[in-house]
Amino acid sequence: MSQSTHPVSGVDEASYKNPTDRIHLLLAATGSVATIKIANIISALSPHTHKLSIRVILTTKAKQFLAGQSAEQPTVSSLISLPGVEAVYDDDAEWGPEPWCRGVDILHISLRRWADILVIAPLSANTLAKLANGLSDNLLTSVCRAWDTDGQVDGKRKRIVVAPAMNTAMWRHPVTAQHIRLLDVEWGVSKGEETGWFEVLQPQSSKVLACGDVGSGAMLEWTEIVKVIEDRLGL
Repeated sequence: MSQSTHPVSGVDEASYKNPTDRIHLLLAATGSVATIKIANIISALSPHTHKLSIRVILTTKAKQFLAGQSAEQPTVSSLISLPGVEAVYDDDAEWGPEPWCRGVDILHISLRRWADILVIAPLSANTLAKLANGLSDNLLTSVCRAWDTDGQVDGKRKRIVVAPAMNTAMWRHPVTAQHIRLLDVEWGVSKGEETGWFEVLQPQSSKVLACGDVGSGAMLEWTEIVKVIEDRLGL
């Protein structure tokens, strides 16, 4: 296996270079309680596995919610056994286990090329802030920073769909509104398919959150996210 394509589990480097007729979903989760719904999202897409390939990116904080702590919290390693999942990547996969050398694939570029769509569900407040400010300090944000925003590099405009999830006070914070406006309006497909590349799925308007607070900020119901994926990919 190549140094720069060292997944938690799954495919090797060669698969990046073998195009198929499958649709490619790059699904990511960040440091939010709603990460525990990622297995539900993947499982709900199982009827499409004859034509859908899924690769998963988990940030370091996302993995904190996937250690089998309860019946609703799967383990990271269990995700690879779900229908359609080819590989699961964490932040260590970007540069390990050996130092990069010329001629070896760079993972965040390979994943960008591979993906037909990137769906981040959930998108935490921290990762939202990173995206809005152009930071690229882990695998996921590097993929986003390297995204071909106008299709001039890869020859095809592709979409990033994000489902924010955070505490009510965090969602109501003024800086969150600024970040969401950047993604949803300035970079968003809402202003036109030919210019935007981000699609923001607004959180639920009111819910009892895991912390006990009541209000907005909870990730859009995962079943609705599945419907969005199916629609955007023509499934």
